[in-house]
Amino acid sequence: MLIVQKFGGTSVGDLDRISNVAARVSRTKKEGNDVIVVVSAMSGETNKLVGYAEHFSKNPAKAEMDMLLSSGERVTASLLSIALNEMGHPCVSMTGRKAGILTDNLHTKARIEEIDPRVMKSALDEGKIIVVAGFQGVNEHGDVTTLGRGGSDLSAVAIAGAIEADLCEIYTDVSGIYTTDPRIEPKAKKLDKISYDEMLELASLGAKVLQNRSVELAKKLNVNLVTRTSFSDEPGTLITKEENIMEKPVVSGIALDKNQARISLMGVADRPGIASEVFTKLANSDVNVDMIIQNKAHDGTTNIDFTVPMNDLSAAKEVVSVFLKNNDIEAESYNDKICKVSIVGVGMKSHTGVAAKAFSTLAQENININMISTSEIKLSMIIDDKYAELAVRSLHNAYELDK
Repeated sequence: MLIVQKFGGTSVGDLDRISNVAARVSRTKKEGNDVIVVVSAMSGETNKLVGYAEHFSKNPAKAEMDMLLSSGERVTASLLSIALNEMGHPCVSMTGRKAGILTDNLHTKARIEEIDPRVMKSALDEGKIIVVAGFQGVNEHGDVTTLGRGGSDLSAVAIAGAIEADLCEIYTDVSGIYTTDPRIEPKAKKLDKISYDEMLELASLGAKVLQNRSVELAKKLNVNLVTRTSFSDEPGTLITKEENIMEKPVVSGIALDKNQARISLMGVADRPGIASEVFTKLANSDVNVDMIIQNKAHDGTTNIDFTVPMNDLSAAKEVVSVFLKNNDIEAESYNDKICKVSIVGVGMKSHTGVAAKAFSTLAQENININMISTSEIKLSMIIDDKYAELAVRSLHNAYELDK
């Protein structure tokens, strides 16, 4: 098999942990597999480098930050390669450039456009282990770029797709995908398998094991993705196509997102296009709107409620203030004491009564639902944040996810 293994910052946090990673990679190689390893910077290294830059400038050039921050992953890659060579495994470390990772020109948030795997394939043909510095590539001008948050995961998935690897393993400090956050519900169970679409929903709804971009890319490139811990040998969770999962549970998981704020616009002017104007201006201000409810009042005006991430709230308030000044809105209110609890499962497509069970479960706990949003495999509800953990535990029990 050809296996891509990615190790995050906590997995390579110090020299002892890099030695542990080397031992794991060595074992994978000895089992007869070809191996490409993608590594993050050692934990804390990126923050240290940012601090160095801010010593000289509060607003350093993004191209220079890419040059600086990409060095953290190169340090890890070279150290791991040295360790593996010392263990008797021919090994070569590669920058994003050498690995053939070409990106667009957007510094600090670049997107991978293509990967030329010829250099990596040549090294594999020579029997070498390859260690790639994650989180980075080069643009068409040869400038170093970085891929933003979760960039090393993206590097690993993209490489696995380009080189047609059999498996891409993402090693973190978490042992897999759980039915919900075990810190909230100790009875949460680790899932053996989950579909790309379910994982995308859970990731977008607050589950932080994997980021959306990585899962989206894995689905697009048809990469079998496993997330598991680097601190034990227990199996992780396979993220794969829906048709590869024989038994599809009605509900696979419960997600909780406390990073939510609700905005209510009252007395919105009764004229065509007003909603379009509001949400276009929000989009132009990079405000990410999630759930929307619109109700027509008896006097012909409209009330619009919507939710945004907490870090977008101040930008949203600025947009709303413009409409208030123009008398397009009579009044507004804001509520940041809310959360979004969601149930996710591909089995929801073919089972009835899933939503009804969620509503009755929360009603039994006297939890009021403020807003509701649905998709084919998801049901999300906005509730007061003081009930967040009670709602998660109640729903987890109602759908018997601990069995």
